[in-house]
Amino acid sequence: MSDGHTPSGGSAKLNTGVAHNARVWNYWIGGKDNYEVDQQVGEHVAGMFPIIRDIARADREFLGRAVRFLAEERGVRQFLDIGTGLPTAENTHEIAQRVAPDSRIVYVDNDPIVLVHARTLLTGTRQGVTDYIDADVHDPDAILERAARTLDLTEPVAVMMLGILNFVLDHDKAREIVRRVLASVPSGSHLVLTHPTFDSALGGEGQIPAMKFWNENATPPITARSGEDIAAFFEGLELLEPGMVSCSQWRAPDAATPVPQYGAVAVKP
Repeated sequence: MSDGHTPSGGSAKLNTGVAHNARVWNYWIGGKDNYEVDQQVGEHVAGMFPIIRDIARADREFLGRAVRFLAEERGVRQFLDIGTGLPTAENTHEIAQRVAPDSRIVYVDNDPIVLVHARTLLTGTRQGVTDYIDADVHDPDAILERAARTLDLTEPVAVMMLGILNFVLDHDKAREIVRRVLASVPSGSHLVLTHPTFDSALGGEGQIPAMKFWNENATPPITARSGEDIAAFFEGLELLEPGMVSCSQWRAPDAATPVPQYGAVAVKP
């Protein structure tokens, strides 16, 4: 156990002997909800691929810009955040409900530590709704069934899949998950997505050995994809400006340094 603050109150599924993505990601962005094993694996991966901390921060900052854009400029009032990870500052509901207090947000994750923290910390405005469901990205039907208890799926929804499809190793399965979810929300809904890439144009070659180490020493297993494969998730949708770019550069200042993680927002016509 680490000397710092450690999470408590997890369910029987909690395994603190193996590094877990939600906790390692929390460690990379400077959080304290992680264990010694997460810190050790996180440090080793960062030693192999130093830009990983920049990716983690860029992904989080992309979330903030995307939610603000959707709430302020696109009038989105419903968000389905699949694979939310551990709560930190500026979570989806906080940003959306600051713009529109009546916004409704459903978080989805299947990690017991995330579940404990979400129930404790993810409380929203009186006018809006903030809910959490324990479900797996591999089971989109369960996600949609439970989300429909809180969200009106006949009205536009922003489906957020930030750094989650990289845990669906089979590409056809990952595409089918996106298709299934987007088929269940109406025209005017949005897909918000980030995904790690090994494309050399974004400096992603280092992802491959780092992910190999991760898959041998941590859970769940992960994969990077080419830009072409990531673009396929947006099939049938209309990409909004500036299209699919490094998530650090999406609607960001011109001086933003690219990271090997694509990000994009698209609308369902």
